[in-house]
Parts: sequence; C-alpha cells; structure tokens
Amino acid sequence: MNYKKEARNTLLLAFPIILGEIAQISLHLVDTAMIGALGYKELAAAALVLNVINIPFVLGIGVTISVAQMVSLAHGKYDRQLISHYLYNGFILCTLAAIVIAAAIVAGTEVLYHLDQDPEVVAYAAPLMRVMGLSIIPMILFMTLKQFADGLQYTKTAMVLSITAIPLNALLNWVFIYGHWGVREFGLIGAGYATLITRTAIFIALALVILNHRVFRPYIAVARNQWKLHGPTFRQLLKIGIPSSLQIGMEAGAFAVSGILMGTIHATTQAAHQIALSCASFTFMVSMGLSQAGSIRVSTAFGARDLKRISVIGKSTIVLALIYGSFCCLLFILLRNQLPHLFNNNTEVLSLAATFLLLAAVFQISDSIQAISAGLLRGIKDVNIPTIFIAIAYWVLGIPIGCLLAFHFNMGGVGIWLGLIVGLTVSALFLTLRFLKKAKGQLI
Repeated sequence: MNYKKEARNTLLLAFPIILGEIAQISLHLVDTAMIGALGYKELAAAALVLNVINIPFVLGIGVTISVAQMVSLAHGKYDRQLISHYLYNGFILCTLAAIVIAAAIVAGTEVLYHLDQDPEVVAYAAPLMRVMGLSIIPMILFMTLKQFADGLQYTKTAMVLSITAIPLNALLNWVFIYGHWGVREFGLIGAGYATLITRTAIFIALALVILNHRVFRPYIAVARNQWKLHGPTFRQLLKIGIPSSLQIGMEAGAFAVSGILMGTIHATTQAAHQIALSCASFTFMVSMGLSQAGSIRVSTAFGARDLKRISVIGKSTIVLALIYGSFCCLLFILLRNQLPHLFNNNTEVLSLAATFLLLAAVFQISDSIQAISAGLLRGIKDVNIPTIFIAIAYWVLGIPIGCLLAFHFNMGGVGIWLGLIVGLTVSALFLTLRFLKKAKGQLI
C-alpha cells in the first residue's frame, strides 16, 4: 500500500477541516487583537475568561468527537440507518452536555474572585464570562453537526461557514466593542455579544444545510425509523466521548491552569502568555485538522476491518506531523519579535511574549505528533490507556514541574512554559509508541 497516496488522501480530507479550524481560532485572534486595543488589562481579563471556561468547553467538544467516530465507523460498514441513528442520539447527548456546561459557567463566575488575580482584571472578566458561557451552547451544537458531516468525509460546508464567521465576528466586534451604527459602546463585554451572535448564526446555517441538502438526504430520510433515543447508543457514544473529553480537557486544562498561574505573577505576564498561546493555538489548528482527518480515515478502515490500511494511514499521518511541526518551530524562531506587535504595544508585554514564543517553538513538533497520535488511537477506539498517558504527561509531570521551576526556582513564566514542553514531549512519546504497537497488531 502506497504511503504517499495515503498521506495525500489524508491531506485532501484534512484541508477543509484545517481551514475550518484556522477560521475558528482566527475568531479568537480577531477578538484578541480588537480587545488588545482597549488595554492590556482588558486583554488579561479576556485571557482569564478563556482559561477558566476552556476546560469545561473542551469537555463538551470531546463529547462531540464521539459523533464523528461512530458515524465514520458506520460509514465504513455502509450502514445509512446506523449513521442516522448516531446523528440523532449524538445530537441529543451533546445538547444536554452543552446546557449543563453553559449553566455551570454562567453560575460559576464567583470562582474568578478566588484565583488570586488582579482585582481590576477580575472586574472586567466576570460579565464577559457569563456571556461567553451562553455562547458555548450554539458552539457545541455547531461542532456536533460538523463532526457528523466530517465523519461522512463531507468537510467543506462547515469550513465555508467557519470562514464566513470571521468577517461577521469582526464586524460585530466593531459594532459592540467600540459602539457604532447607533449601538452604545460596550467595551470588553461587546466581544462576548459578538461571539454569541456569530456562533448562533453558524449553527443555524449548518443545521439548515444538513436538513435540506441532497448530500445528507439519505440520512434524514430514515429519520422516522432511526431518530429514537436508545440507551445502548448513548453508552456507545459516552464510551468514546468521556475519555476523549478527558484527554482534550487535561491538555487544555494544563494550558488553562498555566494561564491562571501567569496571572498570579503579573498582569503583563498573563497578557504576554495569551499572545504567545494565541500564536501557538493558531498553528495547532493544522495539527488538529490532520488529527481529525487521520482519525476519521482510520475509523472508516477500522469499520471495514482493514488492519493494513490502518497502519499505513497512521504512519503516513505521523510523518506529516513531524514535517509540519518542524516548519512551525522554524517559523516561531524567526518571527518571535514581530508577531507580538499584532496584539499589543506595551514594551514589557512584547518582550515577554517574544521569549514565550521562543519556548513555544520548542514544543511545536511534539505538540503536533501528540495531537495526531491521540486522534489515530481514537480512530481505532483505543481511548482508555491513552487517557492515563495524557494524565501522567500533563498533571504528574508537566504542571508540577512548571510550578516548581516558576515559583521555587524563581523562573517565573519561563518555568511554566518549560513544564508545558515536558508535558507535551512525554505525551507525544507515549501516544506514538502506543499507536505503533497497535499498528503492528500487538495490542489489537
């Protein structure tokens, strides 16, 4: 079987997913840039909110991943009835998860006052957190439908909607943050209103496409027979969704906690961290796209019980991760002094952000490889042991080492970033070795 051909097919599937992921992170970059114009404390407040809500948010995203996994598995079996069944049950499950997560965030703003943050930053952050909590509902529902379409390898619709959301979000930011077209100036919370409206719009648009487009008609046509709640199906989805949520949540949680720890050092450190993390998150979206494409293709092959193809798809995708991670590493090294100027003009913030970007360059390869290896393992429904690996990498090693270096050895923000490097590297090593063993048939 041709490795180059499989790598090319993975790239073809991944390309729309990557553009969609980049579009989503671009929304955050647009917010960061437009909020940064208000001042570094507003930027630090936005970073604080994102760090706090990101953990429960990615738990919800993890549940949506189960939809793509089960749909692609059924797709490998050419079972349209089962695909429709997974769509309905997955959507109901994700809706319940979205409501619970949003309610917890809206009701939990008091936590901001107990994180040892700058009081002025917290005052800005609390109202924003409530609005952003509400916006999680349409976003998780959009992601659920996107995962359904991705699982069938129809990836372009969600990509187009995600790209369309960028100018819409920027326009709404301009209206609500700064006050235009007769709307009063809302400042920081205006970015929250813009995000809520944008996320609701793209969810409704994708729902209309799936319900009406001829591509999805075969799966909607059997709704009368298949759109029924089924306990065993919920359990199947949760068997993939819960470990996937924990995996993504533990990684995102490590970065979120690192941001909160930065805030205990100084608001400028937190703002610089947010700038560097925004850049790293942008490049990570390509890795996520490759991970999702590799996972979907492996899952389809798994449904067809084609073990040889699983191995070739997986190994070729890992090579793509290595190439891409090396490119991003070089890019961050060369542009570490220029990129921070896109977000802020405070001299201290710019200097710290350049240092953090140099450290971010170090983990680009391991970050890309661990994301893709985790996705490949989800594709063959191996989620429990990898979850333990990820827990060890980030929470036994990464965060404790980062705290030790930052506060005991007085390395500050640099120490926290070094801890993240350790966590990502260990995670990449564990997950890649696990998949390669499975690819040889040793653990199947």
